Amino acid sequence: MALRRGFLFPSGSPTIRGMAEKKPKRPRGAGTVRRRRKSAGASTGLAATELQAAAPPGDIADLHRTIEQDGGKVLAIYREPYGGRWVTMAALPIEQVEPTPYQRNLSDTHVRKLEGVIGKIGRFLDPIIVVRAQGDGGVAIKYWTPNGHHRLSAMRTLGAKSITSIVVPEAAAAYQILALNTEKAHNLREKALEVIRMYRELARLDNLGENTYALEFEEPALVTLGLCYEERPRFSGGAYHPVLKRVDEFLSQPLRAALEVRQRRAKAVLELDEVVIRQVEALKAKGLTSPYLKSFVVARVNPIRFRAKDAPPLSFDEALARMTTAAAKFNTDKVKLDDLARSGGAPEEAD
Repeated sequence: MALRRGFLFPSGSPTIRGMAEKKPKRPRGAGTVRRRRKSAGASTGLAATELQAAAPPGDIADLHRTIEQDGGKVLAIYREPYGGRWVTMAALPIEQVEPTPYQRNLSDTHVRKLEGVIGKIGRFLDPIIVVRAQGDGGVAIKYWTPNGHHRLSAMRTLGAKSITSIVVPEAAAAYQILALNTEKAHNLREKALEVIRMYRELARLDNLGENTYALEFEEPALVTLGLCYEERPRFSGGAYHPVLKRVDEFLSQPLRAALEVRQRRAKAVLELDEVVIRQVEALKAKGLTSPYLKSFVVARVNPIRFRAKDAPPLSFDEALARMTTAAAKFNTDKVKLDDLARSGGAPEEAD
């Protein structure tokens, strides 16, 4: 993460020459072209003429019948070009589609923007991805979308009767939400809350090991941080994320048992946060004002920061215990303006 500057110092404080200066970027020479990533080399996937060149398997034929029984209309059946897996393009009754129950909340600003654009151009050209809902029999909602929450809401507000969708036959796709959701960039808080909501749903449906879902959860720290955000919505996860990424790991225990471990870990992080908040308030009482105070304190008590490269790695519990002890002993009287000026990181409320 790039270090960010811009501290606010007490009124009347002398300016420290150059203490927050950035190194000037070296300009590229005239005619220099920025290098782009090279292509993979060998071709992969299917050619355009191959996407419908074979007969679809039986489960796709069953899905076709189910969609039309639900009042939808299948528009095309084909294999997606990269992995060659069969999918169905369909128009679905909009009242039968809902977002997966464990993704982030709607952004009103984003929805209003979509409503304005779709309404102005009079076209909906970006299909959502859906899977059949795995709920109890007889439920009105028959399809879940892991990546179309905002587009679905905008179309409903505009009064649309149906919505074009790419129907994926594998229900597991609904849990690969972080990989599939490219509609709007996630911040740390959104990612973590999506992961813990998905975690609880998967723990209800099966009891496989937590490490089985490494792709879906993306990184273990997000599970712990998600529990922290649930408990404390204004939690400053960005201050702790760099440390947790180094010491947290996926567990081999089944999800239900692993959730208890995660809850204990989240409790330890929140207890550390309470100690850090007290030290931040003490720094503010001295007249030191900066959006980086919490990140500054956390960095100072981080036991990994100056740890020898050949030292054995710290476990999650060891790291958090050391940080909490160090935070309690943190001497705010020794903090000088120069110390703040040399530090950087995510502002407290950057999430």
